[in-house]
Amino acid sequence: MQSALSSALSVVLAFGIAAVPGMGEARAPSKAAILKQPGRPVLLISIDGLRPADVIEAAQRGLKVPNLRSFVTKGAYASGVVGVVPTVTYPSHTTLLTGVSPARHGIVGNTTFDPLAINHGGWFWYAEDNKARTLWDAAHDAGLTTSNIHWPVTVGARNVTWNLPQIWRTGHADDAKELRALSTPGLTRELEADAGTAYADGKDESLDSDRNRARFGVKLIERHHPGFVTSYLTALDHEQHGAGPGSAEAHATLEVIDGLVGDLVAAELKAHPDAVIAVVSDHGFAAVDTGINLFRAFIDAGLVKTDGAGKITGWDAEPWASGGSFAIVLARPDDAALKAKVADLLVKLQADPAAKIDQILTGPAIVAAGANPQASFYVNLQRSAIAVPYVNDKLPLVIPSPVKGMHGYFPAAPEMRSTFMIMGKGVAQARNLGEIDMRAIAPTLAQVMGGNLPDAEKAPLAISE
Repeated sequence: MQSALSSALSVVLAFGIAAVPGMGEARAPSKAAILKQPGRPVLLISIDGLRPADVIEAAQRGLKVPNLRSFVTKGAYASGVVGVVPTVTYPSHTTLLTGVSPARHGIVGNTTFDPLAINHGGWFWYAEDNKARTLWDAAHDAGLTTSNIHWPVTVGARNVTWNLPQIWRTGHADDAKELRALSTPGLTRELEADAGTAYADGKDESLDSDRNRARFGVKLIERHHPGFVTSYLTALDHEQHGAGPGSAEAHATLEVIDGLVGDLVAAELKAHPDAVIAVVSDHGFAAVDTGINLFRAFIDAGLVKTDGAGKITGWDAEPWASGGSFAIVLARPDDAALKAKVADLLVKLQADPAAKIDQILTGPAIVAAGANPQASFYVNLQRSAIAVPYVNDKLPLVIPSPVKGMHGYFPAAPEMRSTFMIMGKGVAQARNLGEIDMRAIAPTLAQVMGGNLPDAEKAPLAISE
């Protein structure tokens, strides 16, 4: 997630300082894709930012992750997952649950579009913004109870029997009251009593918060035996932003998370010996050193207007940052003169090596990529650079990156490959599925549970024995 970026930017400032390749069609599955015994319980664990090679090549990288390695030896796994545009947490997690692209489900970034910067950094927390059918819906229709621990875009989610949604505002103690009010009534207090501790603050992405949420997940499974469980762990992403992908800090964090996965799996198999367990991630990671503030160019071109205090007071066209890319939104998308002015500005920026622009998508290419339909242009940065959200009107075009790792680039980049691993009754052992499309994961899990996602954009994977 990107809350680390906002915090780090404040430190930098204190010192003065698109069809997109990789989104092609999947092959239809063989008959083996259809599991023999539908209706099995499923535990779905997301480890934010888990790179597939950190498990597949764990020994070569000096990583001790025996629980995650068991998915490779005892189950089926992808060599890599090609994600969506943009490769950031909220759009990806919604695709993982729906099997459709961001253009279809509507979660097109982490943060909502806020051209006048009045929403205090609001994210797509609310499930009503997701337009697509989810795995919770499929599980419910298959007769399974459902639960959630901290999965993105879950405030007010339908068909979640026991829900601890992800939301935060400030890190103030009042955030816990908000979470209790938005969770399944009584659930937070019930699990706090079982766990012997308070539930983690929604803004906390530390390893301690992962330990806490995994413990609450175990207690929820033990108490309620839900048929479909979603559990989301954040600390690896947080560490890779701060210390960089492949860093000693990131490796140490993953090794601890491996133990938490073991705890969740043990609890699930005790509750449901016939369960199927899947581990996913939302994106990979790239090492970065530069920040690109497109707002500088848009302000200088008169496309974004600010007052003397740096507050945005008006806009004709504005960048919408998503990690390593920008959606460019026009206030009047049908204004040919405005579109031409923005196109000219972007072409000039792309010709400037300092701006580190790798690719620019327009109209049909944005549609083909399943990307944000609000965007008239979509700018992908080179993978050494991050997209800086609006801070103030004094920030230059290029700044040192406040973080060491980032994602959000177009999914063709090999560094953006994410993870899918699955094991359990009826799942083939030691099967390498090769490179897969993220949109194939949700229909695969729906099929395991005896449900369906008829609008999914890809067919289920061939995972059965």
